[in-house]
Amino acid sequence: MKSTVLFVPAFLLVYGLSSISSNALLAAENEDLTQYVNPQIDTHNSRWFYFSSACRPFGLVNLSPDTQTKGSWKSGYLYDDDSIRCFSHVHAWQMSGIPVMPTTGPFQGHLGMDKYQSKYSHDNEVVSPGYHKVHLDTYSITAELTSTCRVGFHRYTFPKSEQSHIIFDTGALLAHGPMASSQVQQAGESEIEGYSLMQKTGRRPKNTYVYFVAQFSKPFDALTTWSGGKLQEPSDGIEGKNVGAAVKFVTAEDEQIMVKVGLSYTSIENARKNLNAEVPDWDFDRVHRESTDQWNQWLGRVKISGGQADHRTKLYTDLWHSLLGRRTISDVDGSYCDMTGPKPVIRQLKMQPNGKPAYPHYNFDALWGSHWSLNVLWSMAYPHVMDGFCNTMVDIYHNAGLIPRGPSGGNYTFVMIGDPATSFFATAYNKGIRNYDYEAAYEGLRKNAFPGGIRDHAGYEHGNNASGGGMKYYIDLGYVPEDMGGKGAHRDGAAMTLEYAYQDWCLAQFAKSLGKEDDYQHFLQRSHNYRNLWDPELRLMRPKMKDGSWMPGFEPVGKGFTCRGFCESNSMIYTNYVPHNIADLAELFGGKEAYCDFLNHSFEQSIPTRFVADHGQHGSRMVDYDNQPGTGMAHLFSVSGKPWLSQKWVRQVKLKAHGDVTPYGGYHGDEDQGQMGALGVLMAIGLFQVDGGASVDSVYQVTAPLFDRVTVELDNAYYPGKKFEIIAHNQAPENCYIESISLNGQPLDRTWITHQEFAAGGLMELTLSDQPNTQRTE
Repeated sequence: MKSTVLFVPAFLLVYGLSSISSNALLAAENEDLTQYVNPQIDTHNSRWFYFSSACRPFGLVNLSPDTQTKGSWKSGYLYDDDSIRCFSHVHAWQMSGIPVMPTTGPFQGHLGMDKYQSKYSHDNEVVSPGYHKVHLDTYSITAELTSTCRVGFHRYTFPKSEQSHIIFDTGALLAHGPMASSQVQQAGESEIEGYSLMQKTGRRPKNTYVYFVAQFSKPFDALTTWSGGKLQEPSDGIEGKNVGAAVKFVTAEDEQIMVKVGLSYTSIENARKNLNAEVPDWDFDRVHRESTDQWNQWLGRVKISGGQADHRTKLYTDLWHSLLGRRTISDVDGSYCDMTGPKPVIRQLKMQPNGKPAYPHYNFDALWGSHWSLNVLWSMAYPHVMDGFCNTMVDIYHNAGLIPRGPSGGNYTFVMIGDPATSFFATAYNKGIRNYDYEAAYEGLRKNAFPGGIRDHAGYEHGNNASGGGMKYYIDLGYVPEDMGGKGAHRDGAAMTLEYAYQDWCLAQFAKSLGKEDDYQHFLQRSHNYRNLWDPELRLMRPKMKDGSWMPGFEPVGKGFTCRGFCESNSMIYTNYVPHNIADLAELFGGKEAYCDFLNHSFEQSIPTRFVADHGQHGSRMVDYDNQPGTGMAHLFSVSGKPWLSQKWVRQVKLKAHGDVTPYGGYHGDEDQGQMGALGVLMAIGLFQVDGGASVDSVYQVTAPLFDRVTVELDNAYYPGKKFEIIAHNQAPENCYIESISLNGQPLDRTWITHQEFAAGGLMELTLSDQPNTQRTE
């Protein structure tokens, strides 16, 4: 084993801890960056894990109001709804749990959320990172929410009432499906405890527990329980399917009752440990303040000045989303639940000498497409986050034998296709992010690149004999045929072939850095397999059959969700999916000029649709910045001899596709746990990596930022420089073209910089114009 966690960055020492002093969490500058975050952007068409107001970075608790509680899509907090059904604590990939609701008047908790939901208005609402305040008009209750990493903190201001209740509807259906069972048990005069058991889904294949302990700021008068919609005789608890409970209080006018809810995926005991460790007192305002301070510290890794107010709002909202969507599932003592085997196993993370976990254990949707978003942004500004995710995936490999593709609740989900973890690890390692067992990581990724590995699992294809990923054909034929058969979703052979080829190249880069020359040559050769789908007559990538013939019924652009052969996309988009070798792709087209003409035509034709295909129509557009396969397209001109066209189209995509700052646009309903947010940050600050940063010699393509100055604070645990600054002279929305560029006072004849130049810190100055510099070809 080559490496263990040797150095723990300062960020990890404060991660998720509620007892840190405020001063330790303050950003380098006193400006409150959270004021620029607008959590309500694009909430008219929300997704269950999209909106989390009272949440810390990557928090286990994601506490927020729910206006819709059924379905993975169009659920959670939807801006145009006029009623709040509950405040629930888990808004995660395939995970939900512990809905709470305060009420007054005749008790209706046993009748369900349709009965006890409350009207509310945005006029009486305050929403910011780590905090949510709203007035429940039906009950005359003001609700305030904040959190630490593992504890939800509620403060309810009640009216005078003989019947004030706080409902724990633990058995209610939330998002992805019903609860298989739940429990609420009185544990003291002001404490309850229990669990909700999330029923398995087609993606998360096992029932999954979330445990809780709730403490109240004063003793409650009674515990009310119900089962199947019927009130039960007085008791100290309830357990079963479709059960829940409520605590009763008599309240005076404007009396405040606070509730602390600690969560854990391992046990009730650990939920209590998490609660006591992170919120040992009842100082709601302090926890709220510390949440704001922590968000300021994280947001402060990217600082900007100048530019328009809407652009500043979108930049920090994008950055907030990039640090929000994926979730911690480990406890404060480093315990986490491994559900990859036949029974749950409680495992332990590596610990630091100070007795704290060396990193959090995470759950997340697939890293599909993250090579053009999270991989680049996190490795620039948050390398410790990449270390934590790498450690998580290596832990799962040690536990169960495969580097995962989207774990949920400690389960494999096999979401999407391929092995996107390969690009993630290659980027991390080749940028010097190596505080994990990288030899084991390489071993697991190599296993995934052959039959029997993760690539062989098509979308959501569970079981040990998966073959829907077509790796046998990929090895034997050099491509995945469209008539391969098998089970699972997203069995799109052309998309698989193109993504496998890129992942082979990433694995080759990893192998080269580790000195594995034979593997490097092997996977480098395989990375050319995209050529096997090239149709020189149509000049497009085209699906093939097992016998080598072209797939009948081929459509370059179709209708609806997908075109056959291309995962959630089509040939016009996936033909460009050769991020590791655009130069060779251009040669297939007949040269850079021909390729740029093809690409430019796609963008020109996409102006009326604002470069997006709203979710469900991904097969019908030539450019689609609403889904992962096409999110690198505007930058491809930078590596094809016409960087000014990247400068042009990146600016238009940023402003037209992802520039909205209202509740009715900005992400198009599919932000995918921070990926579109991270992409938005990269486009706004003018740095990108076409190859995902996985190369041994990684470079950044430069486009015009939307701000006068951009500063990326560098983590000295990883990079020698203090900060990398960009100054944009003549910055304006219409000035999208780079007239000249210099680095540390020296003129550059290129619109790219190396990762070594970035990591060393320094100053890059750009002079911008509204006219392209067509003499610069790189």
